[in-house]
Amino acid sequence: MSHPSQALGDRYKWTALTNTTAAVFMSALDGSIVLIALPAIFRGIHLDPLAPGNIAYLLWMIMGYRLVQAVLVVTVGRLGDMYGRVRIYNSGFAVFTFASILLSFDPYDGGHGAMWLIGWRVLQAVGGSMLTANSAAILVDAFPKEQRGFALGINQVAALAGMFIGLVAGGLLAAWDWRAVFWVNVPVGVFFTLWAYRTLRDTGKRGGGRVDWWGNITFAVGLSAVLIAVTFGLQPYGGHTMGWTNPLVVALVVGGLALLTAFVVIERRATSPMIQLGLFRLRAFTFGNLAGLAISIGRGGMQFVLIIWLQGIWLPLHGYDYSDTPLWAGIFMLPLTAGFLAAGPVSGYLSDRIGSRGLATGGALLFGASFLGLMLLPIDFSYWIFALLIALNGIASGMFASPNSSSIMGSVPDELRGVASGMRATFQNSGTAVSIGVFFSLMIAGLASSLPHTLTSGLRQQGVPAHVAAQVGGLPPVSSLFAAQLGVNPVQHLLEPTGTLARLTAAQRQTLTGHEFFPDLISGPFHSGLVIVFAFGAVLAFLAAVASMLRGANPAAPGRERRKREHQPSTAP
Repeated sequence: MSHPSQALGDRYKWTALTNTTAAVFMSALDGSIVLIALPAIFRGIHLDPLAPGNIAYLLWMIMGYRLVQAVLVVTVGRLGDMYGRVRIYNSGFAVFTFASILLSFDPYDGGHGAMWLIGWRVLQAVGGSMLTANSAAILVDAFPKEQRGFALGINQVAALAGMFIGLVAGGLLAAWDWRAVFWVNVPVGVFFTLWAYRTLRDTGKRGGGRVDWWGNITFAVGLSAVLIAVTFGLQPYGGHTMGWTNPLVVALVVGGLALLTAFVVIERRATSPMIQLGLFRLRAFTFGNLAGLAISIGRGGMQFVLIIWLQGIWLPLHGYDYSDTPLWAGIFMLPLTAGFLAAGPVSGYLSDRIGSRGLATGGALLFGASFLGLMLLPIDFSYWIFALLIALNGIASGMFASPNSSSIMGSVPDELRGVASGMRATFQNSGTAVSIGVFFSLMIAGLASSLPHTLTSGLRQQGVPAHVAAQVGGLPPVSSLFAAQLGVNPVQHLLEPTGTLARLTAAQRQTLTGHEFFPDLISGPFHSGLVIVFAFGAVLAFLAAVASMLRGANPAAPGRERRKREHQPSTAP
């Protein structure tokens, strides 16, 4: 018969798991739900996404949320160690819900409407950071060692599933009303905020100490500068297709790296450092985070590339209207989510019994193999082969994520779990933010060499005057990419204001504004970019597998050791 206190402990750990899983799911969902809903949002606030200057609004709608999460998670994780993980976590739920309410009541149009959304998305990301930084630490405090892998696996899969379920949810909700993308958080947020305040309690050790202000400032400003540089680097500058030669971008990168170097020096001398550099002496912590960073860069970039591939090329070629492609892209990517959901909990459960290294390394290798398979696909692929490959990619991510998180969090002292959780989340969020810049840059570089000529000559063959064809062909490749992501036919969008379409024959108009003209033109240049992007993803996965192997020999799995002791014959007299 179980003791009453044990029963209460069992009940509490499942309460903690349910609440934190809902929290990280919501936080991750909001990182991606806007991606699919962007066309409806831009129409709702009457903003032309392809107008000069408006690309910046689009990039910040995507990047702002991820940038804030990458910058803040270590700080709020440290605050959780000092003042109570549950206290910071509960406050995060309240902030997240409050920002969601304000997002759904955007009173402005045009650029002012976009700035309202970007600003409150930043506050929402602050709340999301407070949730994600402390959720893993709360779980590690609540669960015994032999069940931590399973609990962290469920939590991690919820975060990853939220990223991809957001793609479908965004399409469904935006088809009804773009504000519903933000409304959906409100009832869920209110319920779980009240429940968290009523039921969760701090059960772990507190680290104490003071706030390391200089460390916090140099880290936040330094990492922000680098990630802001990535955002500006994707925008055209001067006569270049990208802005990496922009003096502002160079200054932000150099200044950001200098501040991050200063941060390391400050942390080595601080009496109460923001992060514990000593944690990097732990092999499981260091190599687990490096492996997680590499996988995060590969996964985040792949998500964008697949959306553009489906929305801009494959779906129109198969007869889907541009206005419908965002929703269907999310639906056709469901095998990826299914792979996450199937593999994550199982691998977390197995890591408690056989250790983390083998599972995480195998997941990283399978992740890379799926990239190689995608690289070999033709542009107009058979869907079932595509579905199998992205399902394998999802399974690989699930195999890797749960054991890797369990290994990282299980390697640190109890009183540093909050800051360790924040550091792990920083690697993951920074990887996702950086991946957008890396993968988009590779893709734009692949497009820039041939797309302008291909687009210009294709338009002239359909009777478009040379000067208009050259003007449309000179559209920055990043605009073509975003047009594809937004479900916009850029040819129709750009030719209508010039009056050119009215002067063409009916057959020419039908060809130019149809489903196949733009996808056919972009297919060749886009495939060149795809090969580069997926090859880079495969290299990242291989590096992640090497790092995962270097985390050290499998420690004795807690569950296995416990069962071994239970079955040993007693030596008592």
